[in-house]
Amino acid sequence: MDDRALLTDLFHTAVAAADPMKCLKQSLPARPKGRTVVVAIGKGAAQMAAAFETLWDGPVEGVVVTRYGYAVPCRDLPVIEASHPVPDAAGMEATEAVFRAVEGLTEDDLVVALVCGGGSALLPAPPEGFALEDEQALNKALLSSGAPIGVMNAIRKHFSRVKGGRLALAAHPARVLSLVVSDVPGDDPAQVASGPTVPDGVTRVDALSMIRARNIKIPEQVMAHISNDASTAPLPNDPRFARNEVHVVASARLSLEAAAARAEALGLRSVILSDSIEGEARDIGLMHAALAREIALRNRPFTAPVLVLSGGETSVTLGDAPGRGGRNTAFLMGLAGAIEGVNATILGADTDGIDGSEDNAGAFADGSSFARLRALGLDPGDFTRAQDPWGAFDALGDLFVPGPTGTNVNDFRAMLVRPQASP
Repeated sequence: MDDRALLTDLFHTAVAAADPMKCLKQSLPARPKGRTVVVAIGKGAAQMAAAFETLWDGPVEGVVVTRYGYAVPCRDLPVIEASHPVPDAAGMEATEAVFRAVEGLTEDDLVVALVCGGGSALLPAPPEGFALEDEQALNKALLSSGAPIGVMNAIRKHFSRVKGGRLALAAHPARVLSLVVSDVPGDDPAQVASGPTVPDGVTRVDALSMIRARNIKIPEQVMAHISNDASTAPLPNDPRFARNEVHVVASARLSLEAAAARAEALGLRSVILSDSIEGEARDIGLMHAALAREIALRNRPFTAPVLVLSGGETSVTLGDAPGRGGRNTAFLMGLAGAIEGVNATILGADTDGIDGSEDNAGAFADGSSFARLRALGLDPGDFTRAQDPWGAFDALGDLFVPGPTGTNVNDFRAMLVRPQASP
């Protein structure tokens, strides 16, 4: 197969390693004496819920919340679609449905929380006295700040009635089992979807320090709330969490390892840089470009041909231009300008199938990307200044559009570097 077909095959291998049916089967709990209530939250929530229904030997009730266009049929569980990455009124209604699902439970009942990426936006629940518009303004400020996901979630959970373990408290005294598909660097389950059922130790004071350190422009009324003791999130040592369990059932690490094994089986040496790379997308692109040049030109630190894999979640700091695309196309735009003439092909894609606001998961880039743009009479710099990496790769016909995958284990980057031809 050609290089792009190979990288596509590896993407699908990585996604298959996070398939809900496979991942959930090994983590099923014993049936409770009482009710089994499923709350599934995130961009792959419907697929997780459908798999759970198939695997579970008993009645279930509850609710599923996922992104528009990501629903699949579930046997018994209603599926609600809402907006991502900026929350909407449907998300507010979905949050209330989730709270209703866990009302009035007893110690004999079990709540199974199926949690994956995207839940932060899909479950808006501003504090009492605030409106959806306030949470939307906070989300927009965070998304444009360039802050890493851990910082964004630390701030979000101090402006919410559902995040930071608060949903688990609403279900008390029922036992809560959280089965988490991790889309965050480091696989901390408290960071996935801002941890609706999983608390962490990040305090309100910590969140305020993060805001000030990064000079994040938080709306004034939101900042006033976070500065108040009323915003304090529950801590892990709260006794109401004592009976709960948390299991990370899929992650970027496992998916990258599956892709590496597939490449090796095809006779291609592979290395995994890291499953938790963070930073400005363009800068991470430049770093990968420097590595590609070193391999292609000097056979170090790896000898070509070699496949270099990495995962994690980069960020994009937005300026005034509206832009199109997401962090993976931004990564590729930075990389493409620095590998002109290098014998390398790269796929950067989000494992959930959507990169940013468009319908692509990411794109392909290679050593000829910018030259091909110029051959079309287009200036690569114009796309960079307009914050429009999507437009650049669309013009080239290099967008990668697999559609929603039903899971989400963060970014997948596969860089195939071959020996450089002699001049």
